[in-house]
Amino acid sequence: MTTTRMALAVAAALTGFTATAPAQDWPTRPITLIVPFAPGGGVDASARLQALVIGEVLGQTIVVENVGAAAGTIGTGRVAKAAPDGYTMLIGNSGTQVYSQSLYKKRPYDSVTDFEPVALVTESPRILVARNGLPVKNLQELVAYTKANQDKMQYSSAGVGSGTHLPCALFNFALGVNVTHVPYRGEGPALQDVIADRIDYMCTTIQSGAAQARQGSVKGIAVMSPRRAAVIPDLATTGEQGVPGVEATVWNGFFFPKGTPKPIVDKMQKAIETMIARPDIRQKMESLGLEILPPEQRTPAYLAQFLKADVERWGKVIKDAYISVE
Repeated sequence: MTTTRMALAVAAALTGFTATAPAQDWPTRPITLIVPFAPGGGVDASARLQALVIGEVLGQTIVVENVGAAAGTIGTGRVAKAAPDGYTMLIGNSGTQVYSQSLYKKRPYDSVTDFEPVALVTESPRILVARNGLPVKNLQELVAYTKANQDKMQYSSAGVGSGTHLPCALFNFALGVNVTHVPYRGEGPALQDVIADRIDYMCTTIQSGAAQARQGSVKGIAVMSPRRAAVIPDLATTGEQGVPGVEATVWNGFFFPKGTPKPIVDKMQKAIETMIARPDIRQKMESLGLEILPPEQRTPAYLAQFLKADVERWGKVIKDAYISVE
């Protein structure tokens, strides 16, 4: 081998070593998990539970940072621009990774090309809740009341284009009504104004909505899924109450910035699997209204494929419903 070829071979070997060595040692310091919503919502609660255990598995602290606003796109965009070194991660959902891609005329990021999928972990239905002062007891009564009073009614969400906005927007579209949308900087504040009797209804997460309905803080109107939720089994679904076709189940998954080394992605995915395997964690997550997806759907490859298909599917729905965000 010539001196030049030998030098090139050594350089290539050193490059490969320096690229893989940090991945093999990872993590050597705390990891930041961006929750792109305000504290107090369902995504925040599940993220904190999972972060604690995943951190234990990896032997490093996972610091949860809430970066709310703009339906989660601010925090999500921050992760898209972060260094791909495994120390910044996102818990994204249908709103941040799917709805946003069709709602915004100028997309703040491309959810398919700007991230490294890690794992699709859970899904959960939205729950339609109403303020206690609203003179309705079930979905049929809410439909009738809304059609008669839509001009003076309001519904809230965690922000325009969020996973708590689009389900209600589609519900209203199905009813043929035009109710004023009031976006907030997170699910918690949006739900609080329903509790305070200032907002008429909301399509909130099952985690938050079911808890408030059980406490009597709001009226549980309907579960927006094909089947009832274990956390509030007495509440009928939209289909059972005569309004089919408005189901809204939202998924949650983990992402790294694009370019994060595969060994890091794989190590994180294995840590998530270890976390999910713990019976106590599964029980806590299910008590939050989260349905844990089967193992074959919790891989990076599956999430990448699923994400592309979901963006395409919801893109058609959003276009047909004439929903957009400036």
